[in-house]
Amino acid sequence: MLQINDLSYSFGPGKPIFEKISLDVKAGEFVSIIGASGSGKSTLFKLVNGLLEPDQGQILINGGKTGKRLGSVGYMPQKDLLLPWRTVNENVLLPLEVTKGNKKTKLLEVREWLARFGLADYEDAYPNELSGGMRQRAAFLRTLMTGKDLLLLDEPFGALDSMTKRNMHSWLLGLWGELQKTVLFITHDLEEAILLSDRIYVLKVDGIQEWKVNLPRPRSSELIYQEEFIRMRRELEWLIQHENN
Repeated sequence: MLQINDLSYSFGPGKPIFEKISLDVKAGEFVSIIGASGSGKSTLFKLVNGLLEPDQGQILINGGKTGKRLGSVGYMPQKDLLLPWRTVNENVLLPLEVTKGNKKTKLLEVREWLARFGLADYEDAYPNELSGGMRQRAAFLRTLMTGKDLLLLDEPFGALDSMTKRNMHSWLLGLWGELQKTVLFITHDLEEAILLSDRIYVLKVDGIQEWKVNLPRPRSSELIYQEEFIRMRRELEWLIQHENN
């Protein structure tokens, strides 16, 4: 679904963000990227979605190199960016308006997804009438409505309080099998990365390192209390703390 080969990017002479990093994301995978602040996680997303162009290297989406990547993937930032003057239903349908898709043929599908997202009773509500978790679910559904198979999620739960975030994890884990999407996910939360991901890439000063999550699916948020999960978290934390060694 996504292949990145020897990618380099800098903000100018002597200011490299990363150099010659490579990663791949297979269809149907949930892959997270973690790393210290300033390591280039969000910059990497901007390169993948076409907002920036690399200094060197290739970005292949669906097996093909494309110079114009804008609009080829679904993207959800940390802030929900719901339009306050539009209802939940109108916000979710926005990608169809942008692409001039047929909204009428999608209305039934949207209503079905609103029900699965726990938003069936709020389709006519405005963003300021929703809780933080509801707003993020609406923004996630809007991202799904782009129809793209690859979704880039940039810390979508980062601004939520711990209890709401935990609820979002349970909700997403329960829904994951139905989505049939491929996700590249940025987070600073190690528990979140392990719980949700098939694989994790640690973006470091000297490159990028792959780390596999050997936990069977389907998963439950209760996994975080199990000994194996705690061991994995310690291992991942050690890897980040000793990234320069």
